[in-house]
Amino acid sequence: MEHIEIDEVETGGFGRDAEMRPLTDALGTEDMAINHYRLDPGEGFSGGLHAHLDQEEVFVILSGTATFETESDAVEVGAGEAIRFAPGEYQTGSNDGEEPVEALALGAPADSTEVRVPAECRECGHDALAAVPGDDGMEFVCPECGTEADLPT
Repeated sequence: MEHIEIDEVETGGFGRDAEMRPLTDALGTEDMAINHYRLDPGEGFSGGLHAHLDQEEVFVILSGTATFETESDAVEVGAGEAIRFAPGEYQTGSNDGEEPVEALALGAPADSTEVRVPAECRECGHDALAAVPGDDGMEFVCPECGTEADLPT
């Protein structure tokens, strides 16, 4: 058994503005990633529209209302509600309201290494770039030809 106090876990996560506490290591989970978020109005869960090819994600909203978007739809998810995204489904979430949002994000399997953003490669025209964690945040590389990009277009 592992027992933690969420507020004692250090915040982290690739330069996000939102407060994100990675609970995976603190709890010792092996098959599931767990993150706790507190988003002020205007903040988001991620840097934008993305898909995990190798991980499904579930967001459980504990307080407030979050807005989640896919390539074709948007939905508000309130306190006491949850939303699931299948592997490969593009999504992003944010706090578009006036009150803070508190949420848990659960991902399985725990490690996602195949993240894509919907941006065309300037070299070969492939329709998605791989998002790769780097020293200064995310780096973007075409999974087809290996061309590096500064930012998704």
